[in-house]
Amino acid sequence: MVEGYLALDPALKGGVAALGNFDGVHRGHAAVLETARALAGELGVATVAAVFKPHPRRYFRPDTHPFRLMSDGQRIRALGEAGAVRVHHIPFGPELAAMSPEAFARDVLKEGLGLDGVVTGADFRFGRDRAGDAQVLRRLGERFGFVARTAPEIAEGQEKISSTAIRAALEAGDPQRAADLLGRPWAMEGVVTRGDQRGRVLGFPTANLSLGDYQRPKFGVYAVRARVPGDGGWRDGVANLGRRPTVAGTEERLEVHLFDFTGDLYGRTLEVTFERFIRPERKFDGLEALKAQIAADAETARALLSRAAP
Repeated sequence: MVEGYLALDPALKGGVAALGNFDGVHRGHAAVLETARALAGELGVATVAAVFKPHPRRYFRPDTHPFRLMSDGQRIRALGEAGAVRVHHIPFGPELAAMSPEAFARDVLKEGLGLDGVVTGADFRFGRDRAGDAQVLRRLGERFGFVARTAPEIAEGQEKISSTAIRAALEAGDPQRAADLLGRPWAMEGVVTRGDQRGRVLGFPTANLSLGDYQRPKFGVYAVRARVPGDGGWRDGVANLGRRPTVAGTEERLEVHLFDFTGDLYGRTLEVTFERFIRPERKFDGLEALKAQIAADAETARALLSRAAP
């Protein structure tokens, strides 16, 4: 990962960049990376990715609700798996927001990153007031000395694959639809923190994760799989996402119970994939009723996951 575009080491310049926000690194983004790899092969250079940080939506609307589909770390890993040998973080702030399309192409893409080529999606916009599009970028590339190409749009049925469509699927409690659009199950990642130990008392100890700036899926119970990145395989489990109304909870959190697991996860990073939606979150009359429902949810999750191959 390379921060910024000013005064870069020459060894960190050049290549063909897949350029965009790439939130989710979904199947549409994969087409951008594939087109970038093809162009890089033609030019005999490396494939890289260039992403904006923070997301422009967060810059222009700082009070907007959480919307990210993945953390920066997840995005870097996914872009690497898609073929990018390095990822450039382009800082999005007042200076970049005020740049004309011409200045962005010249100062950032050519002089800053030293790119030989740039590939974007068909709906890519850049420059002050979003004045630049793919055609403008192609003309500016010819002027400043880099090749610009546009990746084909990818659709699922009648719907164009987009981060917006994935967010809508998650809000509707449809992780399977989100997975179809992404090309893999949607995953949340975070550091396991100590909770109130109530799950342990109920016989279902949980690993608790803050939701951070992630898009909020529909609150409720999910069949999940989880792993510590880089440390072993996936484990099946059941998770509650929400505020825990039965115990008067107020903080939004993800509580993950892993089946047949007795290890200590506190302080470790856990990645959790959302496989199936089981039921909405609701308030129970007491802890015994809650315990009985958790047991039933766990059995449902086991059955669902046994039919869903990892």
